[in-house]
Amino acid sequence: MMFPKKYWTITLASLLILATLAMISYHAVKQDSDTGFFRKLVLEAAWPLESLKNRSIKVLRESWDRYLFLIGLEAENRRLRKEKHLLENQLGRYREGYLDALRLRKMLMLKEQPDTTTVIAEVIDREHSPVFKSILIDKGTAHGLKTGLPVLSDQGIAGRITECSWHLSRIMLIVDVNSNVSAMLQNSRANGMLQGAGVGCRLKYVPKTEEVKIGDVVISSGLGGIFPNGMLLGVVTAVDKKEGDFFQRIDVQPSVDFGKMEEVAVLIPRKDRKP
Repeated sequence: MMFPKKYWTITLASLLILATLAMISYHAVKQDSDTGFFRKLVLEAAWPLESLKNRSIKVLRESWDRYLFLIGLEAENRRLRKEKHLLENQLGRYREGYLDALRLRKMLMLKEQPDTTTVIAEVIDREHSPVFKSILIDKGTAHGLKTGLPVLSDQGIAGRITECSWHLSRIMLIVDVNSNVSAMLQNSRANGMLQGAGVGCRLKYVPKTEEVKIGDVVISSGLGGIFPNGMLLGVVTAVDKKEGDFFQRIDVQPSVDFGKMEEVAVLIPRKDRKP
């Protein structure tokens, strides 16, 4: 049966007191000649108690030192955890700046188009309708924008401007059900019309005689004069050649991740650019 902790404390204290009294008696008994019987008795009785006292003091000292060490270790751990959080936050800011720089670099590469100039804008709002998809950007007529201009992201074509005020513009995305973009398959060069379907897109008016495979890349054809030709639109995800239909049903996954789009580039023909 285990003794309560308080009984162990009382027992240990009693032993320490007995050891102390025995040592006092030992030192108090003086013999000028050989060790006397009583002195021998005290010596034999005092040694186990003295040894127990020394071991107890050693255990207490080691326990105290260990306690102080653990206290210091906990403080060091708190400091290291704080430094870790600070470094993680700093690394996150650096990474965000690096990714922003990469996106802007891709945007600025669009300025190499000889017949257009580029205005970089930030996305400040999104429409969350199931079928009508648009965003709001922080540039408008004061920056040379107008309705009908094409809008790109660093991943491909995003949409076109449908409304424009002095400092704001609304962009209809290519996944909007009212969106139509002249498109073609990059490999076969078969032409069609990319229409928005709310979530993804569909490439329509491609004859069944054309070979279309899942994974084929869809780009802008340049027909209609709104979007430059050769711009990335998406990738074919499904092909269905129904009996009796003249055209294929082709589902397309847009190349742009509209939910994560933060900046866009508006292309302005140089002839329309205000001096």
